[in-house]
Amino acid sequence: MRPLLNHLALLALAAASLPALAHDFDRGRDGVASVQLGPRPFFLASEMSDGPLKKRLQHCAAHRETFKPTLFSIGHRGAPLLFPEHTKESYEAAARSGAGIVECDVTFTKDKELVCRHAQNDLHTTTNILATPLAAKCVKPFTPAVFDAAGTLIAPAAAECRTAELTLAEFKTLRGKMDAFNPRGRTVAEYMAGTANWRTDIHAGPTSGTLLTLKEAIALFKKLDVKMTPELKSPSVTMPFDGFTQAAYAQKMIDEHRAAGVPPRDLWPQSFDINDVLYWVKHEPAYGRQAVYLDDANVAADLPTAEQLKAYRAQGIRIVAPPLFALLTADTSGNILPSQYARNAKAAGLDIITWTLERSGILADGGNGFYFQTFDAAIQREGDVYRVLDVLAEQVGVLGVFSDWPATTSFYANCTGQK
Repeated sequence: MRPLLNHLALLALAAASLPALAHDFDRGRDGVASVQLGPRPFFLASEMSDGPLKKRLQHCAAHRETFKPTLFSIGHRGAPLLFPEHTKESYEAAARSGAGIVECDVTFTKDKELVCRHAQNDLHTTTNILATPLAAKCVKPFTPAVFDAAGTLIAPAAAECRTAELTLAEFKTLRGKMDAFNPRGRTVAEYMAGTANWRTDIHAGPTSGTLLTLKEAIALFKKLDVKMTPELKSPSVTMPFDGFTQAAYAQKMIDEHRAAGVPPRDLWPQSFDINDVLYWVKHEPAYGRQAVYLDDANVAADLPTAEQLKAYRAQGIRIVAPPLFALLTADTSGNILPSQYARNAKAAGLDIITWTLERSGILADGGNGFYFQTFDAAIQREGDVYRVLDVLAEQVGVLGVFSDWPATTSFYANCTGQK
C-alpha cells in the first residue's frame, strides 16, 4: 500500500471541494488514497458470530483492495491502544489508520502556552517526568506504596504533576509514555510500569513519545490532512491563573486554529463545561456551530432528561457527545438497541458523537466496565465491537465514534458506506 502521506495533494483537493457545511461529519472524503488498517479489524470480523453483518464485513475484507479515511472514525487522543496518547507518533498512527478527525486535548503551561495533554495534572502518568529533574516541580512528589508486615497494601503509591508548573520549554523536554501507573510501586520505575496487559509499551521508547504544543499539533494535522476536534480541558489550577481567565483560555484555543487557517467546517471544539460551549456559540458563532458538549455521566441515572436535551438545543448547542453506554441498551435476547437517551437526543434535534471504542480491553471475559455498562450482557466475543458500531451508525445515527484504535472504526465505515 502507498502511505497516506504520499497523497497529500489528493487529500487537499478532496477537502477543498467540500462545501462549508456545519456538520461535516457526514461529507466523506472521496478519491483519497488507501490507508493502512493492519490485521486487527479483520481479526475482529472473523471473531463475530455468524450473521448478515459478519458476512458483509468478511466480503468487504476479501474483496476490497483499498480503504479511505473517514470522518466517522475519530482518533481519541490519537491511537493510544498502541502509542502513547497525545504524541506525534500517536497522531500519525491515527491518521494512517483512517481517522478523518483527530483529537488534541488542550491545557496550558505555566507561561500560558497551549499544549496537548488529556489533563492538566496527568504528567506523572502520561510522561516520564518522575524520572527527570523536573519531578522536583511536581505539586505532589512521588511517594512509594506502603505495605504492612503481611504484604497488604496500606497506602498506594501516588504523585501529581501539572503542566501549569512547567514552562513550555520544560514541558517540551519530556517524553510521552502509555497512560498508566502501578499503585503498588515502591520506586519511581515500578510506579511508571503499570501499562495494562492488553496494551503495549513497544512504541514508548526514549526517542519517541514526542509531546506537542497545540500549534504543532495543528500543523501536523494539516500535514496529515485530518480534521480536528480539540477539547478544552478543565484546569487543575484556580482560574484566573496569573490573569488568564477561563474565557481567555477558551478564546485562545479558537484563535490558534484560526491563525493557522483552520476553517470552521474542519473544527469541532469540545468541552465538558457547558459554559465553554456557550461561550463559543455566542462569541465565535462560526466555530461554535460545531461545538460539542461532552457529557460526563458516570451511570445512566446521571444522563440529562428529554427536557434538558431540548434546553441544550434552545441555547444553540447542536452536538452532544455522551459515552457509549448512554446510547445503547440490551434486551433479554442479547440484542443491542438504542437507549431512551439516544431517542430523546434525536427528538431534541441534536446530533451525536460518542466515546470511546477500543478502550475496554478483552471483551469476551465479561465485566467490560464503564463504556459497556448498559449493554454488557449482550457482549460475548471480541467481534461484538462491530455489532456496537452497527447499532450506533444505523439505528442511533451518530456522526462519528471516538476510538483508541481508529482502524476498527475506519474498516467498519468503509465496508458499510459510513462517511
